[in-house]
Amino acid sequence: MEINYTIENIAAIAQNVVNNLTSNTILLYGNMGVGKTTLVKHLVKCLGSNDEVSSPTFSIVNEYETNTDTLVYHFDLYRIKDIEEAYNFGIEDYLYSENYKLIEWPELIEKNIDDHFNRIDIVMNPDNSRTLKLH
Repeated sequence: MEINYTIENIAAIAQNVVNNLTSNTILLYGNMGVGKTTLVKHLVKCLGSNDEVSSPTFSIVNEYETNTDTLVYHFDLYRIKDIEEAYNFGIEDYLYSENYKLIEWPELIEKNIDDHFNRIDIVMNPDNSRTLKLH
């Protein structure tokens, strides 16, 4: 699925993404400032959470409760230096859970993720719209 959008209609885009998920693990790729965290905020809401979503840049992972007793784990692995650092905070426990996992900057842990996940690539277009590809 490929969608062109602007920030003004990101809530509808997030709902479209949620409706088309085939996995509870979502890897988010895109350059700094493209809107990955903004999309995650709306995805978390579409998954049934009323929690305030913020970037886990320094905490590495934030946890959100949903109205279905499912948790949503939001990772920002930008500051992770190597896979050992991920192991040290228990990444494997999160990855093997049945909860939703939304992972920004997943490059260092890609090989540790099973084959069943959704990949989202976001690119900024010259007119400041975005193109999202859901794989």
